[in-house]
Amino acid sequence: MTLFNPTRCQALLALLMLMFSLVGHSDTQPAPQPWLEALDTLKQGSMPEREKAIMQLADIKDAHNLAILQALLDSKLFITKTDAKLVIGTDNHQGFDISDAVSGASLGAVGHDALTKINLTNKMRGTLRKIIGELELSADDPKVRLAAVKAMAKEADEKAISLLRERVGQEQDEAVREAIKVALLLQDMDSEDKAVRIMAIEGLKAYDSQEAANRLNAMLEKDENGEYSEPDADVRNLAKASLTNINNRLQLYSSIETIFFGLSLGAVLVLSAIGLAITFGVMGVINMAHGELMMLGAYTTYVIQQLMPNYLGISVIIAIPAAFVISALVGIAIERGIIRFLYGRPLETLLATFGVSLILQQSVRSIFSPLNRSVATPEWMSGSWQINDFLSLTWNRFYILVFCLLVFVLLLQILKRTSLGLEVRAVAQNRKMAKAMGIPTARVDAMTFGLGSGIAGVAGVALSQITNVGPNLGQAYIVDSFMVVVFGGVGNLLGTLVAGFSLGIANKFLEPFAGAVLAKILVLVFIILFIQKRPRGLFPQKGRAADS
Repeated sequence: MTLFNPTRCQALLALLMLMFSLVGHSDTQPAPQPWLEALDTLKQGSMPEREKAIMQLADIKDAHNLAILQALLDSKLFITKTDAKLVIGTDNHQGFDISDAVSGASLGAVGHDALTKINLTNKMRGTLRKIIGELELSADDPKVRLAAVKAMAKEADEKAISLLRERVGQEQDEAVREAIKVALLLQDMDSEDKAVRIMAIEGLKAYDSQEAANRLNAMLEKDENGEYSEPDADVRNLAKASLTNINNRLQLYSSIETIFFGLSLGAVLVLSAIGLAITFGVMGVINMAHGELMMLGAYTTYVIQQLMPNYLGISVIIAIPAAFVISALVGIAIERGIIRFLYGRPLETLLATFGVSLILQQSVRSIFSPLNRSVATPEWMSGSWQINDFLSLTWNRFYILVFCLLVFVLLLQILKRTSLGLEVRAVAQNRKMAKAMGIPTARVDAMTFGLGSGIAGVAGVALSQITNVGPNLGQAYIVDSFMVVVFGGVGNLLGTLVAGFSLGIANKFLEPFAGAVLAKILVLVFIILFIQKRPRGLFPQKGRAADS
């Protein structure tokens, strides 16, 4: 039996060559001629010709079309000056990283002067948004589909409306389906059929859409001749009723937003006041340097960000314990070096700590200069949570609110479940009896002042995310902090929490009517009147020494 058969081997070799040639042919099939012609027109044609080329690309089904059109809209589609090749470029600050628009292959990096950008008119940009929306309408990501619907609604034509009507029955995501319904109803408002307009207006009153509110307002406006934009009185009356319905919800959302901003302001006040409540409640010390301890926490955040510029998200987390330790150590040094010699003399402690605050401010000016420093907000704290067209909540304030509650709960656990907390509560209730029972009150005072100062430093980390960091940062919050402590009840943490949030919400509700400065004055007048009736605040301190 012969193992080697030349005829069979030749046949097998021919078969393999045929298979490889077929595979190679299928992988390197030339692009459709109309598609390449449209791309050539996009490169070399006039503005009207480019507009036609964009429409041609929209009609040709090709996997590269969406990337090319999106790059064109984002001003990232270029022509190389050397060989007139169509490329997509991403700016790398020193030049562009480019890839072939036709094949998608990477072509490396080139300088800024090696490319020519393809320019567009505003009309072409509008057309592009609509076309990209149509292409993205079938994307897997609901966020992409939602953006596509909104883009198509802005440049709606018969084709776009037809696509939206087909999509509304297939769409599974609730937010996308609602956006499609609103787009269709807005389109129906332009119908010549009165019944269709009435149905559209009746349907729009259930949606929180700014565009719907604008369109309904436009129906009720008069032109220069005193005539309404909507001539039919029945349609106008219905539009007015629907607009009233939407405005009622708008007021509700505005109140929710005001409460949220009030709570976020209250969170800052609580963070800045709870440390003061501990030192004031336990030690009876009026610490005028408390604001500067917050300032040290803010500057600690700034320094750590400068050391970790590529890790902004992690740097803020690291800054929290670092700010606590630095401010706590400075606080202990102030207590051991100055305050322990002045117990029982509140006016002298006030003057001494005021002098310390000036020293800390000048030290910061000498080290960092008097100029304000900006602390970058990490990506996970940036932006806002867009609930609907009328309501949006910023992430940085939301995280500060959550952070405030976490710090408050942690502090309560320290005071209730640790030996230091037990000693602090004992000294706060009756210092002489605690000392007679063997509690080292001097050590407790130092640790308490350090704890309160450390929390002030943590408050500075939160403040760095909503305002600039500067030598005068603490001065803006020291008066508010004392107001919160006195209003809530000296030494009572729950009172500090309630008072901080209450004053924050009150400020935000008064600001639209009275302005920021007058709102603070009104709150201060209210606290003065309240203290006349309840000198110990909302939640007065309890204990044998409470009346002393």
